[in-house]
Amino acid sequence: MQTLTGRHVLVVDDESMIRLMLADTLEQNGCLVQEADGGAMALERLAADHAYDLLVTDIRMPEMDGWTLAERARELRPDLAVLYVTGYPGDKTRSVAGAEVLLKPFLGADLIRAATKLMN
Repeated sequence: MQTLTGRHVLVVDDESMIRLMLADTLEQNGCLVQEADGGAMALERLAADHAYDLLVTDIRMPEMDGWTLAERARELRPDLAVLYVTGYPGDKTRSVAGAEVLLKPFLGADLIRAATKLMN
């Protein structure tokens, strides 16, 4: 299996506990992680640093949904891989090239498997 060591990931979720769990799991597997609590902060981080390999974003957030965030992020980085996370099964029906949807709740191993698939 490919390694995630040294890969740059931006984790975006408006719920701090979920964001922390996502970030911790990715960091434990060698990723360099930055966090954002919403779309505006995420876009600021992406504009300031073009080193990101993966965007992990919740789909349903109050300020800007994950679909919109990913579209805007890909304007800055067309090659950016995207992993959507959601607690709503209906969200899995939307298909986007270069992206995966992970349904909450999920195991850390599921997160790592999806991230590895998208970045390798």
